[in-house]
Amino acid sequence: MLPLMLMLVDTVPAAAPSQPILVIAPAPEIVPVIEAPAAPAAPPPPPAKLPEAVRTLIEAATSSGDATAVAAILRYARQTNPETIAQIDALDAEFTARQAAKTAAAARARADALANAALLENWKGEIEAGGSRFTGNNAGFGLYGAVSFVREGLRWRNTLSGRIDYQRTNGETVTERGNALWRPNYKLTDRLYTYGLAQYERDRLLGYTDRYTGGGGIGYRLVAGPALNVEFEGGPALRRTDFVETGATTRLAGRASLGVRWAITPTLNFVQDGALFVEEGNNNATATTALDTKLIGALKARLSYNVTYERNTLATSDTLDTITRATIAYSF
Repeated sequence: MLPLMLMLVDTVPAAAPSQPILVIAPAPEIVPVIEAPAAPAAPPPPPAKLPEAVRTLIEAATSSGDATAVAAILRYARQTNPETIAQIDALDAEFTARQAAKTAAAARARADALANAALLENWKGEIEAGGSRFTGNNAGFGLYGAVSFVREGLRWRNTLSGRIDYQRTNGETVTERGNALWRPNYKLTDRLYTYGLAQYERDRLLGYTDRYTGGGGIGYRLVAGPALNVEFEGGPALRRTDFVETGATTRLAGRASLGVRWAITPTLNFVQDGALFVEEGNNNATATTALDTKLIGALKARLSYNVTYERNTLATSDTLDTITRATIAYSF
């Protein structure tokens, strides 16, 4: 039905009296405006797919567990396939997570093995033998032998070692220098530890027949890395020394030591050990520098240089002795 419009129309002539007439007329029709629907947007292009050959190469590298090879392959994959970096990053994240899980599992297994090991388990040792060249109080050539044992526990580390230098000239023993040591330490943190020391020494040419040392203190790993380790120790010590000329004395001393272990290459190692004792009336120090090279299996060749200083020595003796050694060492 059309809407109606009311209108008043004046149809009477002007001479006659005017009277309004009501006229009903249909209202104009309003046509609604209908907008045409917008054209649908074009679908986004599908994401680029990592080439199957590249994916296979990455998966082969990650399966090997070689982190260096994986890093190199991922680097080149990102450079040559920048449009698939998100997929490459996902493969990288999966590999990193697997490696972290393996490392954590290995650390837990090692900790459990160390915690449950018996007293005679987890010992490692080394036997060393060779020749020596002496300078100082008695120049010449001699023989050298040493043995050492180390046991690593969850918190404790025990070191036992012994060595002897021996030289005879014209049927007479002119050098007989010996040392035996036990050094336990207890790990407080990954770097900080406490240590104990029990040591016996003999060196008649430097003025004493027997020396007994007991002590302890604090040690700290200044550098703790996969290739380089540097440790410093310091603390008090009690020493009893039987001097050739003045007899036995017992004194309190201060001790400091420095140890360096550096794996220059997988087959070449540098070792530096030094210790200093300061006591009333007598100071002494010793330092040994060694270079090891692997020969076959657990066999290695070693060249070392030892310097020993003794302030309170015999009146006819030098205060400084040096020994150059060429030896063969076997680890077990």
